[in-house]
Amino acid sequence: MTDIELCYLSATEILKLFRTRKLSPVDLMTALFSRIEKINPSLNAFTQLYPEEAFAAAKAAEHIYAKKDGHPRPLEGIPIAIKDFHSVKGKVTTFGSKLYKDFIPNFTAPTVDRLLQSGCIMHARTTTPEFAYSDACHSPLWGITKNPWNQDYSPGGSSGGAGAALAAGMTTLADGTDGGGSIRIPASACGVVGYKPPFGRNPLDCDHPMESILVYGPMARTVSDAALMQNVMSGIHVDDVCSLRESIKIPLPEQLGSIKNWRIGFSMNLGYIEVDPEVQTLTMEALNTFKDLGCDIEEVHVGWDWRVYKTWITYWESLFSATSGHLIEHGRNQLDPFVVQLLEHGKNHSAETLHQCRHFRGEMYKSLAPILEKYDVLIVPTTALPSVKADHSGFNSDFQINGHHVPAYVGWVLTHGFNLMSYCPVLSVPSGRSKCGVPTGIQIIGRSFDDIRVFQAAQAYAAARPWNYEPLIHA
Repeated sequence: MTDIELCYLSATEILKLFRTRKLSPVDLMTALFSRIEKINPSLNAFTQLYPEEAFAAAKAAEHIYAKKDGHPRPLEGIPIAIKDFHSVKGKVTTFGSKLYKDFIPNFTAPTVDRLLQSGCIMHARTTTPEFAYSDACHSPLWGITKNPWNQDYSPGGSSGGAGAALAAGMTTLADGTDGGGSIRIPASACGVVGYKPPFGRNPLDCDHPMESILVYGPMARTVSDAALMQNVMSGIHVDDVCSLRESIKIPLPEQLGSIKNWRIGFSMNLGYIEVDPEVQTLTMEALNTFKDLGCDIEEVHVGWDWRVYKTWITYWESLFSATSGHLIEHGRNQLDPFVVQLLEHGKNHSAETLHQCRHFRGEMYKSLAPILEKYDVLIVPTTALPSVKADHSGFNSDFQINGHHVPAYVGWVLTHGFNLMSYCPVLSVPSGRSKCGVPTGIQIIGRSFDDIRVFQAAQAYAAARPWNYEPLIHA
């Protein structure tokens, strides 16, 4: 098996090879670091690399698999790249900010800890925009991260380094956070899989208590790998009072069953978002795959409007300002100017405004709930545009889609509404590739806390429509 083939193996395949001793964790790690050395200088997907520790851990995993009574953990020896927004005890965690370039946390985020305790080997940290604020991936500290499929374009944000690293074959698994689409946007733009679990399914860390629009979730190249990660990450945790006691495990692909005769609703625009014709075409092609699988496909009217965007912006700015607003006082000149703008806006939102936002979230669900009860899942494009430039910023002029103005900041995606509907599981899977080469995705949305049905639909789709995960990268 060539190095490039090793780099694109799924975790599911790797674990089988490890257990039968047909592949060494050390050989896999060697292939990945060789790939990183060649490719990462042009993509800029990582902030830190840990070769010495990674090879030592890989050697230890090799010994475990060699023993008859080694008892390997669920993800023993699997390389993972952790987002540089997630605290790791004893490791520099910058949050993409110059103000934190030397910051070392004294705890590890619960989901990260669970992945590492399950046997994953952290060999790298992935780039994020400053404080994960953006739908693209660049920061004053780390510069611009580029899309492996076309380096003129963004891998999306905020988990853009994770998406780029997966697509480029520089890691087997990666993690992300999603407060407005930060897992699903890069999953779409990079042609990988990204899961926004229901709020409470995966524990938050102590820096983000009870933040109902924010979740930690898995990113991978396959649906089955995302399920492997999700099964490790989920469950009640002492640090998160909102973490659910109920434990749901995603079954293996062969145990999920057929989706024949499922009723699937789809909305191209959720009632208010202009969607580029190319994205519409690729979405319809994806829907035809579900039709070929024996599903009944019907267009639905969700009935949302631009108040959804305004409500999400209000929540996001308020949350951002509450956690990071103090940084303006002594660090304004070192912050991304758009971060400063968001923090200043957040100070102006009143308690009454936030109460109105909570009420509107209830109104949103009144429109969505009957659809989710009638149909097995709802399918929506992940993004309204096939791509945005690598240096895309919220300061850019509004986009023009179908002759209509669309806000440059998070106005070109169909993700943030489902952060407001935080109890709905949402999985983004590839739908095709745009003319510029950048992939697009669809979101599979389930009923509240119905994780398994979402994975069942995604696995059936992925099996019927295999995806080429290897972009041609010019180093």
